[in-house]
Amino acid sequence: MRREPTPRVGYVVKRYPRFSETFIVNEILAHEAAGLPVDIFSLYPPNDTHFQDTLSLVKAPVTYLTAEGVRAFDFWSAIEGAAHVVPAIWQSLEAARGQEARVVYQAARLAAAVRQRGITHLHAHFATMPAQVARLAARWAGITFSITAHAKDIYHDSVTTDALRALLRDASGVVTVSDYNARYLVETIGVDASQLHRIYNGLDLDRFDVALRSDRRPTILAVGRFVPKKGFDVLLDACALLVRDGARFTCRLVGGGSEEGSLRARATALGLEQVVQFDGPLPQREVMAALREATVFAAPCVVAEDGDRDGLPTVLVEAMALGTPCVATDVVGIPELVRHRETGLLVPPQDAPALAVALRALLEGPALRLQLATDARALIEAAFDVRRNAALVRALFQAAPAASPIAMAS
Repeated sequence: MRREPTPRVGYVVKRYPRFSETFIVNEILAHEAAGLPVDIFSLYPPNDTHFQDTLSLVKAPVTYLTAEGVRAFDFWSAIEGAAHVVPAIWQSLEAARGQEARVVYQAARLAAAVRQRGITHLHAHFATMPAQVARLAARWAGITFSITAHAKDIYHDSVTTDALRALLRDASGVVTVSDYNARYLVETIGVDASQLHRIYNGLDLDRFDVALRSDRRPTILAVGRFVPKKGFDVLLDACALLVRDGARFTCRLVGGGSEEGSLRARATALGLEQVVQFDGPLPQREVMAALREATVFAAPCVVAEDGDRDGLPTVLVEAMALGTPCVATDVVGIPELVRHRETGLLVPPQDAPALAVALRALLEGPALRLQLATDARALIEAAFDVRRNAALVRALFQAAPAASPIAMAS
């Protein structure tokens, strides 16, 4: 019997590794555990100071397609180099019309690597530059590509509807991480629903032993980049209301970012120096320890003025997996995860008084904490197991070669 060749998939990402993109590492590890060879292609070098502990487990080789400092000579050398293994590239340069020079350069290098390594499919995380590079490289190399669309790449003000529609149209498969996103893409962008697959980001649940303890010290924990969409300013306002009403607790903010100065200033102005502590970015094992120790995890996400927003924050899934009860806002896909009074408490965004009430209910309600944490863990096991969800993504990869390589006629 003739054996089908083993597929080999190239993952295309903007930066690798990136601390906030644990979901990509989890997905690649699940593929490798299932026997799928993976290559990683990063458009930029890393710029974080902390990384996931699980990075050392990834076997996939990483190739950086960095374009900084590239001169005209380097650009044409990349095209010439690709032509040695993709001779038709000269006749297909029309496909690059209108693209940024860095996209063309990176796509040429990627197309050459695809041919040299026997890669059969490309998968891009985020429907922005990684997808643009994957699309052009797939066109030149004569293979298929797919995309996982998250949130900023869909909703941010900088997203051009026509460009997003073209990317998703040419992909052999489109994954998105929430039902909310899926509805938006079908109704607003016009994506063919049969081409679209909602697959949640997943966790390796063997690493998340649930701890339903009632003896935790009264601690509110929030983790994430200090950017407007996280809503940490609203959390500080809620903390001030709790202090005013006599609640006893500590609030830990883990992370860093452009808003750190203004958040610190706000905490000082609210008189929260003895209540709120800024822990800075922490390694993942310390984030996990903080999640296990916290009484309540807060995800007060909002839609930022520039349209940026969270889809389904991975750390929220992690908190629920570990048995830490959560308070979150009902924005984007979060209600699919935090179901009010079933798997957590939901409040409206930008509503500090409502957030304070919900936080106090969990700080002072051990029975409610236990009930929500138990049902939250059950939901995570049912819908966010990375082995199961990565298998769904692999099914798209395996089906892709049956599709015609992209034509990109327009």
